[in-house]
Amino acid sequence: MAAERLKDHSKESRTFTVRAIIAFALVIIMFSILLGRMYYLQVMEHERYSAMSEDNRVQLQPVPPNRGLIYDRNGTLLADNRPSYSVTILKEEVKDIDATLAVLRELIPITDREVERFKKRMYQRRRPFQSVPVRFRLTEDEIAKVSVNYHRLPGVRVEAELIRYYPYGESLVHAMGYVGRINERELKKVDETNYAATHYIGKLGIEKFYEDRLHGEVGFQKVETNARGRVMRVLERTDPQPGEDLVLHLDLRLQQITEKLLEGRRASVVAIDPKTGGILTMVSKPGYDPNLFVTGISTKNYNALRESKDLPLFNRAIRGRYPPGSTIKPITALSAIDTGVVKPSYTIFDPGYYTLTKGGRKYRDWKKTGHGRVDMYESISQSCDTWFYDVAHKMGVDPMSDYLGRFGFGQVTSLDLPEALGAILPSKEWKKRARKASWYTGDSLNLSIGQGFLVATPLQLATATAVIANRGKWIPPRMLKGIKGVNEAGESTLTMPDLAGVKLLPSDVKLNKERHWDDIIKGMHDVMHSKTGTARRSGAGAEYKIAGKTGTAQVVGIKQDEEYDAEKLAEIHRDHALFVAFAPIDDPQIALAVIVENGGGGSSTAAPIARKVMDAYLLGVDPQEEELAGL
Repeated sequence: MAAERLKDHSKESRTFTVRAIIAFALVIIMFSILLGRMYYLQVMEHERYSAMSEDNRVQLQPVPPNRGLIYDRNGTLLADNRPSYSVTILKEEVKDIDATLAVLRELIPITDREVERFKKRMYQRRRPFQSVPVRFRLTEDEIAKVSVNYHRLPGVRVEAELIRYYPYGESLVHAMGYVGRINERELKKVDETNYAATHYIGKLGIEKFYEDRLHGEVGFQKVETNARGRVMRVLERTDPQPGEDLVLHLDLRLQQITEKLLEGRRASVVAIDPKTGGILTMVSKPGYDPNLFVTGISTKNYNALRESKDLPLFNRAIRGRYPPGSTIKPITALSAIDTGVVKPSYTIFDPGYYTLTKGGRKYRDWKKTGHGRVDMYESISQSCDTWFYDVAHKMGVDPMSDYLGRFGFGQVTSLDLPEALGAILPSKEWKKRARKASWYTGDSLNLSIGQGFLVATPLQLATATAVIANRGKWIPPRMLKGIKGVNEAGESTLTMPDLAGVKLLPSDVKLNKERHWDDIIKGMHDVMHSKTGTARRSGAGAEYKIAGKTGTAQVVGIKQDEEYDAEKLAEIHRDHALFVAFAPIDDPQIALAVIVENGGGGSSTAAPIARKVMDAYLLGVDPQEEELAGL
């Protein structure tokens, strides 16, 4: 009872009232803060947050352009775009990338290399909400397996895209090049905005040189997305501008015929139209399928190509450096007669060798017993080395090197072949700079017959032959014939961009006496059509006149007291067979060079191939059809 009397109810009531007031005040303060914050966000910052909300809902996505197509001179499609299905992952929708990849690998084959490339692409080059491809070229069965498992694979999609396709595969790879996956180094060299949605870029050849024309202009679209980034609808779209379609000088039919003629050999043929400089055919055997490289070649396939002893990845036509052998003798002869060192009628007696001093080293002729007394015309037609040794001794290296340079040796003269090499044109200055040695008379003798330090590519030999066919007029070789278009009347057009200003090219070859063109062309005519010409068998029965020159390039040296015996040498050490020609003589329409590695004699191996190529182009004859008809 005493304790109850001690309890102060009025005090407790006051304490409760104070606490209630304080709590109510705190509620009022907090509610006021919330109202103030709401007013600030909804009224004062309305425009800012409305824009941010719109950005979250609406995204600007790049749309890749369709790559331009490539056609041959007759309108045959050489490089196409075909739909391909890829499995991709959108990172923003995936909680565990590795777990998702593991599930995917249970459904379809995905290699460790493909996983590695995917992760590299994902972290190096990707915009927000931009999917990254994991594997390309899915089969219908693989597409079905992924599709029915979408519920297990958030963020995984099967997407379609157009990728490059080369319908003729190996036939044109060294002539056109190919496209491949764009890498970070290449991306830095182009407009990143224009390549925002592009996965491929030209890697070699025409595809690389004309990349800016083939690629096109990127488009953009505004899309509405949901909270997970999935596109709900397209709000606005600016269509991409497709790349330009190219027409090449290449003749697919001639290319395929030439390829069959070289089957099973390590060889190259380059044929040019002397009037336009257009490259009609450019074959390098063996080759490889460029479609393997478009979406990424497997390590196994790449190693097989890289380790092949036949070097299929090597473009012999524009990068193969070979001693040109006797194919340059017409130019050697031209340098001698045009500088006045000798006249075309100048004769020597050929015993089968030449010596600088009595009893000295013998520079041998290819014919052991010699050719007897010969002049310039006979020396060209019979390929007499001794006559050229003699005139080279008389004139020295300077005129030879000068005239060879005028015909394009030692430099890159093609307009649109980015991988072409200039090879080597030797001179006194070159040897002093490159070999730290003086020039000797013996070097001049070797140069006169296309041996020694001089090396050239098949493209250079074909180009020099075209210059002879044009009697000195320089028309640089090129692949591009024109760019397809349509005029206002809806008619197809073909325009040629000016490429002449791209590089400094040789001037026309001006001779001291123009009649000397007739002199060397007569010698080349006799190679094919005289009774003693080295390629008379290949020229026999021709319906047109051919100017040609055979060549045999030594691969390994032979000692003074030894004779060349191909049977005793390994195939890789046997002589290269070469041949150059143009036809018809009175109206040149084709100039070509043929090189068959370790093929032996130019007259027996290279010249017959050239004759069939010329017949195919000038007469429309297919060698295989002729053989079948003969059976």
